[in-house]
Amino acid sequence: MKIDPITGGIGAELSGIDLKQPISDDLAGALRDALDRYLLVVFRDQFLDTEQHYRLVRAFGSPCVNPYGPGPADHPEMTYIIKEAAERTGVFGGGWHTDLAFTETPPNGSVLAAIEVPPYGGDTLWANQRLAFETLPEPMKLLLEGRNAIHVGKPYGVKWAPPIEEQSMKGSTRRGDPEADKERFHPAVLTHPRTGEKSLYVNPTYTMRLDGLSEEESRPILAQLFEHATLPEFSCRLTWSAGTIAIWDNYSTQHYAINDYHGFRREMRRITFQADPISAWC
Repeated sequence: MKIDPITGGIGAELSGIDLKQPISDDLAGALRDALDRYLLVVFRDQFLDTEQHYRLVRAFGSPCVNPYGPGPADHPEMTYIIKEAAERTGVFGGGWHTDLAFTETPPNGSVLAAIEVPPYGGDTLWANQRLAFETLPEPMKLLLEGRNAIHVGKPYGVKWAPPIEEQSMKGSTRRGDPEADKERFHPAVLTHPRTGEKSLYVNPTYTMRLDGLSEEESRPILAQLFEHATLPEFSCRLTWSAGTIAIWDNYSTQHYAINDYHGFRREMRRITFQADPISAWC
């Protein structure tokens, strides 16, 4: 297996392996080690069928159902992310975020496969939240460590649901769920259970406030954190091609799907996984 870093801050392309073949224990361990180090690993020209996609996911953890984007009955863990050529408003995953941070146990990571991509556009950005925490001023670190951040599923709930015309391309994505409006408390700083490295765990899509502070008091602090967390030095931009696979650590990164391919169809398939629950990162 050959590893080529994508940037100095995050991500690596892995080559020299065929993910359509069975994954040995040794290979699975090497893939997990690469993910722990680079937080985002990318493979090209890997045209996986459904069973092969699941097999790759199981090398990292247990497939889990996204309650807000479940797949069909025969494989409910697989979320289909499709934007048709005629659709212009909204995009699945637009805006910096970590997946399902507003749930009780957000997934550890995701395996996302590109099925059909536009001739240009539709890239995805990722940002390294280890570097984001590491480079914070010491007073900010002291403010955040040992403190919870409160997350709410704004796009999926009732109170903050987007206008109906912006929901058309979401397909099976669940909207208007009162459960998504509930506050969820997660540490603002997570500690990786294997490497011991710390990551910032707040994001502008779901994080409402810091525990012990009101929304108004939290707003300037969070605004500073959101800007800092996605600096170019911490980030990479992935240009997709059909057959590209991206796997990322959802607790140590943020990502952003760019909506700049109007008039073209894009289809992705994603399965999230759970290995170490967020309680193990405290």
